[in-house]
Amino acid sequence: MLRSMTGFARRERQTEFGDLAWEVRSVNHRYLDLQFRLPDVLRGSEAEFRRAAGERLGRGKVDLALSLRRNSGARRELAVDEVLIGRIAEGVAVVRERFGETGAVDPLEVLRWPGVIEDQPVQRDALLAESLDLLDEALATLDEMRRAEGARLAETLANRTDEVARIAAAVRARRPEVLAGIEQKLRERLGRLEVEAEPGRLETELAIIAQKMDVEEELDRLDSHVEALRSALGRDEPVGRRLDFLMQEFNREANTLGSKSGDAETTRASVELKVLIEQMREQIQNIE
Repeated sequence: MLRSMTGFARRERQTEFGDLAWEVRSVNHRYLDLQFRLPDVLRGSEAEFRRAAGERLGRGKVDLALSLRRNSGARRELAVDEVLIGRIAEGVAVVRERFGETGAVDPLEVLRWPGVIEDQPVQRDALLAESLDLLDEALATLDEMRRAEGARLAETLANRTDEVARIAAAVRARRPEVLAGIEQKLRERLGRLEVEAEPGRLETELAIIAQKMDVEEELDRLDSHVEALRSALGRDEPVGRRLDFLMQEFNREANTLGSKSGDAETTRASVELKVLIEQMREQIQNIE
């Protein structure tokens, strides 16, 4: 089943450390580009998160943000760095000795000093395990959304692929009619010139014209590309690059078909093919 590269997922969980939440957003990209935003306490664990995401994602630009909000209702101890307070007191004493009495020191101002109030220690390994497990849930939700969008893209591509096959079959069916029309036009021109053509020479000229206009090989390749595209649509793996390459091959055959066209209907068929191929190419840009 195809996967789109566009999706969004959010998963939340209440833990003993507080409220954890992952937000994952993905858009199309040529390669896999992972961008993380993590709480300070887990900033050193980005490699673990990157490895976990890389196992679930093939392509796309993916922003992954983890937030940790401590429980406001939970009992929290106030941890004070007494060594730092002692150094602040020593510094205040030095200032007073140099400049005289400077007034009473406000204890609340001391508490606001950076580093005086220590963050509560967190069991980092346990928090990392919770975060990785929640990330797995978020990536599973993202995968569901990407698969659903991929199914819609697959249906659209399958319909347009059927249309390409129909056009190719119509061009092949009209080839005898096209050649007969060219022969008729050639005979009419000779008739207007009042020239009696040698039967052998006329057949030779018709054979040369038919060879120049022969598109059987291009039609065969179109049929082959159609089968390859249908096969790729049924695979449960990233096939975006394969499909993008197939679009280049489709376009090459459509261009050659147009250059060899011998009548207006075949030219129109070539144009219709190019329109369909461009529509498919735009859709494929968003497939993983």
